[in-house]
Amino acid sequence: MSDVVKDQPQVATGPAGAKAVRRAFSSPIASFLVILLTVLWTIPTLGLLVTSLRPEKDVAQSGWWTFFSHPGITLSNYHEVLFNGGFGVDNGLMPYLVNSLAITIPATVFPLALASMAAYALAWVRFRGSDVIFFVIFALQVVPLQMALVPLLQLYSGGAHIGSVTVFPGLGVGETYVPVWISHTMFALPLAVFLLHNFIAQLPNDLIEAARVDGASHFRVFRSIVLPLATPALASFAIFQFLWVWNDLLVALTFTGGTADVSPMTVRLAQLSGSFGDHWEILTAGAFISIIIPLAVFFGLQRYFVRGLLAGSVKG
Repeated sequence: MSDVVKDQPQVATGPAGAKAVRRAFSSPIASFLVILLTVLWTIPTLGLLVTSLRPEKDVAQSGWWTFFSHPGITLSNYHEVLFNGGFGVDNGLMPYLVNSLAITIPATVFPLALASMAAYALAWVRFRGSDVIFFVIFALQVVPLQMALVPLLQLYSGGAHIGSVTVFPGLGVGETYVPVWISHTMFALPLAVFLLHNFIAQLPNDLIEAARVDGASHFRVFRSIVLPLATPALASFAIFQFLWVWNDLLVALTFTGGTADVSPMTVRLAQLSGSFGDHWEILTAGAFISIIIPLAVFFGLQRYFVRGLLAGSVKG
């Protein structure tokens, strides 16, 4: 019997297994594959940048890779797209850039604030039904965003009615940022609560209990202990939500109606190339402008991204 057991293949578990995994992912082959994927992922962005800096004549006659043998740089494409607007856009893209910031920043802060408070309450304030509430919130992630757009649009414009009885009055917030903020907040809350709850629930119990014994209220514990310790999870979700809202077209187009006063950049970028798909130098300049701010946000907070997501995606 002992010989049979001795012949069984041993599976690496615990610290030894973790070290083996780390060695595998830090091997020269893994490093080479990561570098290769990074280069392949960067090539389209490089092509976008090069095309946006080339004169209109060069863009129409040759591919962007010919820039390295016949270089030619101009900033007129960026001046045109920012201040003159290009095709189909008046007064440049600057107002739409401001609209994107006005939509994205609140739509990131609102779900982050609400989800962090809800996650703390569900993790450390025990009450009857807390587990049920958490699982219901988690299950809401399966609701498709596309199926909720039309009901929400009707709710914002006309309210909800049962016969002649008004259950919820119309908000009268058409052609404003408000419906976009509310919609992005609602769609983000289930995932945010799930990630932040799992992260906050792993905080040391002795630390929370010591603060409670010293007389700290739940708000004091949340503000002074939980928020600083949960910074990686908060930053990782902030990156995820910021990128999602900034690049969104469907929600913004549905709830802003495409009006120039509140439309983000994504609504207008498609019109820059004209009716026949020409003037790619204008379109690429506008597209590169639209990725500068998300890149700055990501690189500014990227050290928290993987750590926060991994810590909040599993328990134990």
